[in-house]
Amino acid sequence: MKFDENFLQEMGLSAMPEDQKQKFLDYIQNELEIRIGERISRGLTEVQLAEFDKITDQAEAAEWLEINRPDYREIVTRTIEEMKSEIRANRTKLI
Repeated sequence: MKFDENFLQEMGLSAMPEDQKQKFLDYIQNELEIRIGERISRGLTEVQLAEFDKITDQAEAAEWLEINRPDYREIVTRTIEEMKSEIRANRTKLI
């Protein structure tokens, strides 16, 4: 998912101060990576986690997840939708 001005518009945050937009987008990206990582890792063994940590190629990581955590796409989609709901619910506070 791409986090940019279009994302801010979709979330109703286009009125956010310019100096805060990129900071917020960076925060969202980081927070999603953390949440997704935590949720995916819950279903993996310590051996699998160590194996996954060694992967540096994005395509290889996706292939590994397809085999070892076939529901990862669902986890990613669900987590993104939850984050969007949180943002929409707090839109007025964020602007």
